[in-house]
Amino acid sequence: METTAPHDAQTEHPRDSPVAGPGGEALCHALEAEGVRHWSIDGADRAAYSSDASLFRLVPAVIVFPFDEEDVARALRVARRLGLPVTSRGAGTSIAGNAIGTGIVLDFSRHMNTVLSLDAEERSAWVEAGCVHATLQARAKLHGLRFGPDPSTHTRCTIGGMIGNNACGPRAMGYGRTGDNVLALRVMLVDGTIVDIDESNAAEHFPRLHQLVADNLATIRTHLGTFSRQVSGYGLESLLPEHGFDLRRAFAGSEGTWGIVLAAKMNLVRDPAHTSAVVLGYADMVAAAHDAPLLRNFPVAACEGLDSRMLDRVIETKGARAVPPLPTGAGWLVVELTGDDEAELRTQTARLIAESRSLDAAVLDARAAAEVWAIRADGAGLVSRTPDGRDAHAGWEDSAVPVEHLGDYLRELMDLLTEHGLWGIPYGHFGDGCLHMRVDFPLEEPHGREALRSFMVAATKLVARYGGSVSGEHGDGRARSELLQLAYPPAVLDLFKQVKELFDPRYLLNPGVIVDPDALDESLRLTQLPLRRELPGPLGMRYDEEAAGFASAVHRCTGVGKCRADSAASGGIMCPSYQATRDEKHSTRGRARVLQEMVSGELSETGWDSPEVAEALDLCLSCKACGSECPTGTDMATYKAEVLYQSHRGKLRPMKHYALGFLPQLARAITPLAPVVNRVSGLPGISTLAKRLAGIDVRRTIPVFAPTTFRRWWTSSAEAGAGAAGGEPAAISARALAGSVKVRSGTDSAEAGAGGRLPEVAEVVLFADSWSNHFAPRILAAAVAVLRRAGVRVRVVEQSVCCGLPLISTGQLDAAKRSLSATIGALDATGDVPIVGVEPSCLATLKDDSLKLLGDEASARVAARVQTLAQFLLGIGAELPDFTGIDALVQPHCHQSAVLGLAADRELLARTGARARFLGGCCGLAGNFGVEAGHFETSVAVAEVALLPALRERRTALRERPTALRDRRTAREADPFEVVLADGYSCRTQIADLSDHQGVSLAELLAWGWDSGLRPSR
Repeated sequence: METTAPHDAQTEHPRDSPVAGPGGEALCHALEAEGVRHWSIDGADRAAYSSDASLFRLVPAVIVFPFDEEDVARALRVARRLGLPVTSRGAGTSIAGNAIGTGIVLDFSRHMNTVLSLDAEERSAWVEAGCVHATLQARAKLHGLRFGPDPSTHTRCTIGGMIGNNACGPRAMGYGRTGDNVLALRVMLVDGTIVDIDESNAAEHFPRLHQLVADNLATIRTHLGTFSRQVSGYGLESLLPEHGFDLRRAFAGSEGTWGIVLAAKMNLVRDPAHTSAVVLGYADMVAAAHDAPLLRNFPVAACEGLDSRMLDRVIETKGARAVPPLPTGAGWLVVELTGDDEAELRTQTARLIAESRSLDAAVLDARAAAEVWAIRADGAGLVSRTPDGRDAHAGWEDSAVPVEHLGDYLRELMDLLTEHGLWGIPYGHFGDGCLHMRVDFPLEEPHGREALRSFMVAATKLVARYGGSVSGEHGDGRARSELLQLAYPPAVLDLFKQVKELFDPRYLLNPGVIVDPDALDESLRLTQLPLRRELPGPLGMRYDEEAAGFASAVHRCTGVGKCRADSAASGGIMCPSYQATRDEKHSTRGRARVLQEMVSGELSETGWDSPEVAEALDLCLSCKACGSECPTGTDMATYKAEVLYQSHRGKLRPMKHYALGFLPQLARAITPLAPVVNRVSGLPGISTLAKRLAGIDVRRTIPVFAPTTFRRWWTSSAEAGAGAAGGEPAAISARALAGSVKVRSGTDSAEAGAGGRLPEVAEVVLFADSWSNHFAPRILAAAVAVLRRAGVRVRVVEQSVCCGLPLISTGQLDAAKRSLSATIGALDATGDVPIVGVEPSCLATLKDDSLKLLGDEASARVAARVQTLAQFLLGIGAELPDFTGIDALVQPHCHQSAVLGLAADRELLARTGARARFLGGCCGLAGNFGVEAGHFETSVAVAEVALLPALRERRTALRERPTALRDRRTAREADPFEVVLADGYSCRTQIADLSDHQGVSLAELLAWGWDSGLRPSR
């Protein structure tokens, strides 16, 4: 049966066919007439999909989100009728520009993303094209299985995308490429025909293709499939008779130019019983590359090259503790060996170290190995900035040569970079002869395109001389398809063209890729969207890119898409709104693309106040996670504050900006009337009216003002001489923990020990933040008790201070600067002792935002002194209570995770003996965000990612217990004590609003630990 497209179709290329303007009427009518169910011509969506992880920009006419095969068929009918190109897209992590187009973009990740079935006995799984690799991996793991290939983007890349590019990843040495693991495909051809391809029927379905291969056996055997990482062009070697005319494998790497993959049956394997992680250190990366051929003699599943400069970048952004100790060297081979016999594996590991020419070597434990692999996974982002702050770009991204030539090729390639005045860090799959590299092409300069083309051509000639491939796993796309004429003879290129036209005679499917390619310097985003455009108004924030400021900063996003990873599974935070909506424009990357369009003038003549920008930023929670979790440091919270600042300067703001932005100042004014305000605000009619006037969602609770603030209690206690040593409280009573701020006088017996109080060993400034001071003074009081118990003298600055975070998050940066400047001045005047607080968002503002807003020496001094309570207690070696048998469910605050880190909290809880489960994902309230009208549903959806399911699971477990909770001192192991730990005021509020649990802070938990008669209520 002949299933290729009919030959009476037109042959003009659809990328030259006009559409009736963006979202033209003809297109809209056609989509509606065909019944396509989910599609968008929205300006923000089109901007978000204008690029992938590559250098290129092609704005689509429409994005279609198919629910099923019929939706795909409907979209294809529209494409054929209007002559529009069709591009298949998964997570958009394609580095070569494989997943963008000017016509219809089919996003399979939104709806067609499930594991359809899994057969553990057969070791196979059917998945839809948009199924994320990590989703399949999680399902397979339940049966002791895995899908072999695992690209660095495995937390978000889709199986359909992996098939399109024939993706490999680090463990291709052990498991092969994606194409090697395809058991069957379900494909829609350009005429709408659906074909199921398995190991036996391809020749029957495609007789003309079968004949074409038979006529060109010598050409295919001579030039294709010459080594494992030859991915460039079409993999026609799989169609040779000796390979059984395997169209499944040949489809892998066709980059969506033959047909549309709807679903695939993938091979699964069992993990080896044992693994060994070895790091070999070398003088440089060239020396490491020369040693790579040695690995062929060992049971190696993965071998990655790692440059010391990548680790320098990690240390610069996350601190020295983020990098485990590695053997001596400036370049390393990270090698994973596998086997079923542990003793034999140890022998092989020792032999590898002995036979290598490394300077030094180490065998890593599981934790250190995981840290190193995580660093390697972030490689594309880590090498995207030069040491002096310039951008390094994809382009010459994943060239490959036979591994025996890797050392010589890398040496010449580095010389070529120097010759062209360029910079790059090599890393990647050295065991397979494939290396990754980002190069600092000066694309913002007038000669940028010429510099890119000159180097790419010279590098192609170099890799061809070594019998290599311009692509070793990412495909050719728009970055390298033009270069195929330098890598293959005309006969091969002509064969590629004939195959393409058998499948797609009208060039509707991803045109411009592989056959009849676009120029490699055409459609470059950075040459289309000027970086240096002057936007109106002085900037409110400070940016690293002094020359270009905001415009250059938003181009930091390279599109690797880590913001799309499942945060609940990965333990990260980024990006909460994407986790809730699965909408690309609500990802960090999608917003960055919209902002890039904004600075180019494509969205609005006025710049800052374009509706598309407002739409894209509206659901940003300003969680700050992207600033640390994104490998490129794309800081959307800062960009959002800047946009809000610029778009509202000199204008009347929404009421919610005033009501929520100035809430700390309002709280100070309201506190004297707190009892009256609390009673009145509880009246249903008045409460609803007040919320509506203030722009607050009526389903949110109004916070209850404390009748006595912490500062008032602190001042009165000091004046009365209460507590120990200088008026500071020695302990905190049950009534204080219940909400009162009274303390018992005298010396706590636990503190006194045998013979009196512990000597004072340190001094600390306790930052009395506005939220805790006015709404939860018990937490600051608990912190005082814990610090005094540790023998620390506590100080509190005399004047009221506020970090100004609500003003920052609402873009009122001038007012924020004034507030923050006063606070920095007051804290800077306290000397050089540590500054400790209990509200993570406020500490993060002192640590991070102060440098961006003020950027002066005082801010730097204060930022260097800021510590969390856990960091401080560990730093002084404080004695900790025994929490053996306590189960703590921990909802980390986003700002702490992003700016201050959670390592100290994890270590402190571990030392107490508590069993702590740290959740991934944001709570969803995020300060102002979840309170504002219009955000409630998204706020709840974010909480549903991790927090609410965990709370429901905990509540179910508690209800199923056969006996009531007993005293934890006598029955800890038999009946663990449950606590929900949340340091953030927003997190505790969200927990209280959306569940029947109550969150407690670390300070409270520690205070309870030292006062055995106290327990938090559940």
